[in-house]
Amino acid sequence: MINSKNKGKRGELEVAAFLRKHGFEARRGQQFSGSPDSPDVVHSVDGFHIEVKFTEAFNAYKAMEQAENDCGEDTPIVFYRKKRKRWMVLIDAEAFMGLVGK
Repeated sequence: MINSKNKGKRGELEVAAFLRKHGFEARRGQQFSGSPDSPDVVHSVDGFHIEVKFTEAFNAYKAMEQAENDCGEDTPIVFYRKKRKRWMVLIDAEAFMGLVGK
């Protein structure tokens, strides 16, 4: 069984690989403290702070609060998946409306 620290690391590496597959620069961040200077994934997706959750017990509000606390001026988003499932992205509804421009 994978411990939660290793599972989290694997999730961060998967998200970085996913972003690279889609043409962005991305790598796992430095995991020393929660702040805009230590995101889960360092990437070239301008304006977004990425929090990664690879867990069976997902609390959307808790994950988004963590992303919001760490995002600085960027828009917080959460990449999430359970084992054997595809990645999903959580974004605040107001932020989403800003993206779609209506």
